[in-house]
Amino acid sequence: MKKFLTSIFSLFILFIIAAIIFLKWPLHKTSIPPAENEEAVDVVMVGGGIMSMTLATYLQELAPDWQIHVFERLDQVALESSNGWNNAGTGHSAFAELNYTPMVNGEVPTTRAVNIAEQFEVSRQFWAYQVQQGVLGNPRDFINPTPHMSLVWGDENIAFLKKRYDALIKNPLFYGMEFSTDQEKIKEWAPLTMEGRDPNQKVAATYMPLGNDVNFGVITTQLAANLQKKDSFHLHLKHEVRGLEQNEDKTWNVAVYDLNTNTQKTIKAKFVFIGAGGAALKMLQLSGIPEAKNYAGFPVGGQFLYFEEPEIANRHHAKVYGQAETGAPPMSVPHLDSRYLDGKRAILFGPFALYSTKFLKSGSWFDLFSSMNTDNILGMLTVGIHNLDLVKYLVEQNTLSMDDRQAELIRYYPNAKQADWKLITAGQRVQIIKKREDGSSVLQFGTEVVVDQDRTLAALLGASPGASTSPPIMLKLMEQVFPAQMKQDWAEKIKTIIPSYGQKINSSAELTNQIRRMTSDILQLPYIDVPTHLGQEPVVEPTPTSATPSRNLNNEMQAP
Repeated sequence: MKKFLTSIFSLFILFIIAAIIFLKWPLHKTSIPPAENEEAVDVVMVGGGIMSMTLATYLQELAPDWQIHVFERLDQVALESSNGWNNAGTGHSAFAELNYTPMVNGEVPTTRAVNIAEQFEVSRQFWAYQVQQGVLGNPRDFINPTPHMSLVWGDENIAFLKKRYDALIKNPLFYGMEFSTDQEKIKEWAPLTMEGRDPNQKVAATYMPLGNDVNFGVITTQLAANLQKKDSFHLHLKHEVRGLEQNEDKTWNVAVYDLNTNTQKTIKAKFVFIGAGGAALKMLQLSGIPEAKNYAGFPVGGQFLYFEEPEIANRHHAKVYGQAETGAPPMSVPHLDSRYLDGKRAILFGPFALYSTKFLKSGSWFDLFSSMNTDNILGMLTVGIHNLDLVKYLVEQNTLSMDDRQAELIRYYPNAKQADWKLITAGQRVQIIKKREDGSSVLQFGTEVVVDQDRTLAALLGASPGASTSPPIMLKLMEQVFPAQMKQDWAEKIKTIIPSYGQKINSSAELTNQIRRMTSDILQLPYIDVPTHLGQEPVVEPTPTSATPSRNLNNEMQAP
């Protein structure tokens, strides 16, 4: 018995040692060879997605002489999360996404929804300016008018949707939204959702004609093509960043591996932006900045049911968002989407969560494990314990059969036939697990810009609303990392790109009309005049009564 206990104790000690080595690995940081360039380039960007190309486009306008190098590990830009097939393509304006407006004390606060709508208006201005400049081509190639709808059933959900509608239409940015409980009216908006439905079922829907479907992959590709015409811009495909090291003068040595020639080089940069999608967390950790210790990642993939037959796709011209079931996490919000992909209409329904330890669709199964360390493992375990509903949901989603998916589909498309769709896998998202000031950790959704104390490195973490608000997110980043330039001459130049810069569009019906009329004309989108009296009265938001801090800040999670 003594020998047995000794053996068990020995194994336990070995396990602890192995765990410590694993979490501490590598035991010493690999040194990076000296940079080949003595004079540092102005900017290095990691990742060839919409965030990097948006930031690079801004900088080419504001500082055309700056030398910018972008490194992308794949053989084209926009092949991961920015690709049209790897995301829902929603121009997130909070017109339909019910989880942006959760009920609080019997009322529906609208601040978050209005903020999201404001941000998308900035995106529209940015894209409109690029069309005017010839950077982006025909707007129909990347943005299309697609009404946004919310569809619910059941007395409680119908009452919530009516309250949401009543609260939102007080805001200029939401003027034009309609509400109905009439199945025939809803059928006019989205025929597939009502045909074959029980006529006695109580349903309600809101309809916003100003919604959009956006192909972020096309935007990214066209921005990159224009940037490559500039002598100061350098795009390196099939180049993987494998190391980051800060020099004494606050510049960065960036170790890059050329996957074409299997050789490594080091480039020195004054500023590094990490816009590598799910891989941004690992890149941030490689930098060794103290801020990186506050983050861990929670990867979640997504799958959709894809309809490509024209006779079906051409009968659905809306993005229809539902309500998550009671007890289900907000990430489970289903939607039946009209999409414009590869030049033709399609319908996608989902998402169905797909758990994977990869941080990128083309990543490694070891991504999650290699991101674990002694700084974040405890927080990850704590968050897991406090989010068992999410864990349960992911387990259930990964065991769904095709019949299970069909059963979910017919709740939104009653006459759907299983033979008409196929299952496709979309992109990977890495949600943030963030350490708070009190040492506890929370699961946090949305996007977050992380900047080091020297303002020489920045990383974008998280997911939704992500791509649809890339122009305002990159504006915020520039305000943080280039404050001197912004206070000098950049701000005035930005106002030519974003005419509403520094103003709240929703605060004025007149400003809303001015901005929307301009972007609608350029982007060939529908437009509705807002009555001038809207936006003049301040909206009083309900205050949450709970004083207990949540370990789940899952207020804004959207579909992959």
